[in-house]
Amino acid sequence: MDHPHPTLDAGELRLRPSTHQDLDLLAEWFAAPEMCRWWGGRPLPRDEVSAKYTGRRCPRVESFIVELRDEPIGYIQYHLEGPGDAGLDMMLVPSARDQGLGPLAARMLIDHLVRDRGWRHITVDPAQDNGRAIRAWKKAGFRVERPWDDHPDGPALLMRLADPT
Repeated sequence: MDHPHPTLDAGELRLRPSTHQDLDLLAEWFAAPEMCRWWGGRPLPRDEVSAKYTGRRCPRVESFIVELRDEPIGYIQYHLEGPGDAGLDMMLVPSARDQGLGPLAARMLIDHLVRDRGWRHITVDPAQDNGRAIRAWKKAGFRVERPWDDHPDGPALLMRLADPT
């Protein structure tokens, strides 16, 4: 990355870079059936969660905790696919779903990446049978580009941000 990411703040909703202090929380989330069902399909061991999702400063991936009124409610990340090209992934705890928080968190990150990083091509790849995620990504401005039947995690949809500005 060019420089570390700031915490993105929109009043009650905030995206802050994940740290190793988030390991217990993330390990719990990535082991919960209702979360991992859509995120790799299997519970993840604690050491794998630590390596992949806490405080990583991988040159191609950046991880954030989504907080509502200072309470952690989800996880969002982006990964670079090429110059100006990125993919997003997100999950929210069940109690935070169906309130418009997912699309809002996505737009916060998208706005930052477009405005501050100059990105123009942003995609997501929800599972084809994850209607909630597909609806949320559409509300955040994504449109279905094509089915992705041979996706490594199972049949997905490739969705692209319709208008990055």
